[in-house]
Amino acid sequence: MSKATADNKAEAMEADEHEIPGRALGLSIMCAMIVFVAFWMSLQSGQTYLTVNTTSTFDADATAGFLADSWYLPDDELLGFVLIPTGSFLMGSNPALDRLAYENERWSSSRRQGTVDLPEYYIGKFEVTVAQFSAFIEDSPDQANSVFSSAVANIPITNITWPEALAYARWLEQQMKASANTPEDLKSFLESGGRIILPSEAEWEKAARGTDGRVFPWGNETRSDLANYGSTAVLPVGSKPCTECAHGLADMSGNVWEITRSPMQAYPYDSEDDAENLSDDALWVMRGGSYSDTVGNVRAAVRGAVDPGVRNGSIGFRLVISKL
Repeated sequence: MSKATADNKAEAMEADEHEIPGRALGLSIMCAMIVFVAFWMSLQSGQTYLTVNTTSTFDADATAGFLADSWYLPDDELLGFVLIPTGSFLMGSNPALDRLAYENERWSSSRRQGTVDLPEYYIGKFEVTVAQFSAFIEDSPDQANSVFSSAVANIPITNITWPEALAYARWLEQQMKASANTPEDLKSFLESGGRIILPSEAEWEKAARGTDGRVFPWGNETRSDLANYGSTAVLPVGSKPCTECAHGLADMSGNVWEITRSPMQAYPYDSEDDAENLSDDALWVMRGGSYSDTVGNVRAAVRGAVDPGVRNGSIGFRLVISKL
């Protein structure tokens, strides 16, 4: 980051009296959009979906790079999990640096961004795939009615509900704790209090943007070559590699929205608010945008919301191994 950019950033965080013209109108439009999106997504839950296929029907090419004997996780030394080190990061958006920022990304009435400190955790390099979720379904008779819309092994799993995503996470945790195939670093982390779970929105945002306050996972400029957005279809995970992205994670912008374990509420963020047993009418934060979204919705700080029972072809998830 240049000195000029850093100076501008500090000035914008310390003095917030210069508002962007039309901000109130933008807030009204954003609120209307959230209400419309929540209503539209609730309608989607009535659609008909294809039933789950067994993993034995998957094409071999679509499972290349994934391990059939390790729940179809990626074939690398940490099974596709990436360590995010202990430390702080800037959460939220500063419109002096990000002109596309929405009002619900504002930290407080007096500050645009806030500093959040997190202990180390692991996050999946990719969104959870159809093959990975199918391994769970085959091993879980009580989930036999789960449904999704694609039988392609390396496509992100979509059309699943928030509780189903949590059930998959708990199942995978049990498998990894018991298996000899689990890398020692991950097994030790799990045995010392780690759990496999949906990311909090703070964990998601830190992993997406790193610690330098970038607007997108790769930096501050738009790069359609590094993310699947403004397109017509979901792509297999990792189809657009992003070595420039924070921590080398794939598809943190676009492809599918990713649900989190954080309820949608006004900042400042507080990890004490994250829970799995909130009321049925809670909306849950989703992050990252989807293949069909415009560039404004694939920024690292953008916050969407979804009802826990919604099934939608543009919403999936990725996992963390966290001690929070």
